[in-house]
Amino acid sequence: MMRTSSFAPPPEDVPAIRLEDVTVAYGRQVILEGVTLTIPQGAFWAILGPNAAGKTTLLRTILGIVRPQRGRVEVFGRPPRQLGSWRVWIGYVPQQHTMTPVRFPLRAYDVVMMGRYRRIGLFRRPGPEDHRQVQAALEQVGMAHAAHKPWYALSGGERQRILLARALATRPRLLLLDEPTAGVDAAATRSLYEMLYDLHRQGITVVVVSHDVGVISQYVDGVACLNRRLVIHGHPEEVLTQATLESMYGCEVLFLHHGAVPHIVLGQHPRPEREGES
Repeated sequence: MMRTSSFAPPPEDVPAIRLEDVTVAYGRQVILEGVTLTIPQGAFWAILGPNAAGKTTLLRTILGIVRPQRGRVEVFGRPPRQLGSWRVWIGYVPQQHTMTPVRFPLRAYDVVMMGRYRRIGLFRRPGPEDHRQVQAALEQVGMAHAAHKPWYALSGGERQRILLARALATRPRLLLLDEPTAGVDAAATRSLYEMLYDLHRQGITVVVVSHDVGVISQYVDGVACLNRRLVIHGHPEEVLTQATLESMYGCEVLFLHHGAVPHIVLGQHPRPEREGES
């Protein structure tokens, strides 16, 4: 039986994430190159960039799923593969398409309970505390009413909230989200970011991979612009300039302020060179 003391939280005086000269390649294709970034505990950061910029790979490297060819990665001051019991303090919300909505005999409640498995341990049944935390997570994301609804019957926005509840069920200190608003309408997008902002105010470190440059910039206190290399990072008002966005996206960008929500319009991307072309 696992002892509760084995889940003591990591120290608060170390960064949540520290990357130093991190390079990741799949075969001969370099996905991330020389990325150096530190995110303190309690921060709310966005990782922004175009498609195929390496954003998902960056999250997978932080989680220890992908090993860098060069550089150092630390989470709570430890390499990801040496986190041990501290891993329970990390919540992860993957892209929705990684959970195919086939007709699994799973209720929303069952999906959220998956977030407790690291604390429950192998071959053990959930106890009263696990059920309390699952119920609390469902209430926290406004989905308690859908607890017994089948996973496949949930809308895109509802699935995203359930995946967030699954991550929250373990009571994380660090929450990583990969494109949480993909396929979600504008109202649900804003609602989700407001929820993440509230979690950040409660002391949770939140790191979001996103394309929603204009919307998310209103909530985060740090932005990292990524396109294989780290283009720039810092406070949103200092980083999200037209020059930075053009450098990140590799094309002309119009950064518009229309009403309360700024947004960007991309020009035509240059045709990517193929192997063998100059």
